[in-house]
Amino acid sequence: MEPITPSAYGDKSKSNLKPVILAIACFVFIGMFLYYFYAPPGYKIGPQQPIPFSHQLHAGVKEIQCRFCHPYVDYSIHPGIPPVEKCLYCHKYIIPKHPEILKEHEYFNTASPTPWVKVNYLAEHVVFNHQRHIRSEIECKECHGEVEKKDRLQGVSFRMGFCVECHRKKKANLDCWLSCHN
Repeated sequence: MEPITPSAYGDKSKSNLKPVILAIACFVFIGMFLYYFYAPPGYKIGPQQPIPFSHQLHAGVKEIQCRFCHPYVDYSIHPGIPPVEKCLYCHKYIIPKHPEILKEHEYFNTASPTPWVKVNYLAEHVVFNHQRHIRSEIECKECHGEVEKKDRLQGVSFRMGFCVECHRKKKANLDCWLSCHN
């Protein structure tokens, strides 16, 4: 019987490697195809709002500050969604006959709030206060991202780890009962 040498295995193992690589490549390709084909269109752009509001246009192009539309952020734990009167402050004069702006007028005339869809979420037991962050000169984009570059906000479900990581980075208070859970 002839002794089996490592070189005899080397040739066969290389020839067996090609089908394995081909199979892995096929699985990766099929996985990517299924992911992109079955992902619902627009799943990363956030929920549709009752009136298509573009943060890119308002905060980006027009450079309207966040606090103009979200005025409660300075003194309330709820920054609030802008009331219809805030939209009409400008849109009473700027494109007032646009079909979407006419919807705002309808909400105003019927004294009903615009049914905006909430996009940012906190756990119910968390009491988040924007005031502390504003006083510490933390910009909105540090938590909310660059909204001035987005038409529709995808939104965020804020988790404790996100906050703790930022507090550690900025050497801020990490006492849960003094910070968020009061």
